Amino acid sequence: MTQPTRQIAGTTPFDGDMARKGYALNKMCFSFNSADNRAAFKNDEEAYMTQYGLTEPQKAAIRSRQVLDLIAAGGNAYYLAKFAGIFGLDMQDIGAQQTGMSKDEFKAKLKAYA
Repeated sequence: MTQPTRQIAGTTPFDGDMARKGYALNKMCFSFNSADNRAAFKNDEEAYMTQYGLTEPQKAAIRSRQVLDLIAAGGNAYYLAKFAGIFGLDMQDIGAQQTGMSKDEFKAKLKAYA
């Protein structure tokens, strides 16, 4: 029996249900470890998403390039970083997008916690 996922305001926990929901999306993002796969995605995003069996909501999230949409579609931050890297984005860009801040504001907030 699985225990209920703890709810944390403003977050989407990555639990077993989200792992199952996002399996195809995360598998596709993992494939971006290969330069050939990154090139294939850039060449024809729609065909690449279809090849991995993404659902329509997952495809829409990829098209939107919005991290919160990708997380809601079952994306895991580790694998989403592989996707973001195709566009020259790093984890600070992702964090800024998640919090609605600019990258500089997000970096300043991180430094304030240090």
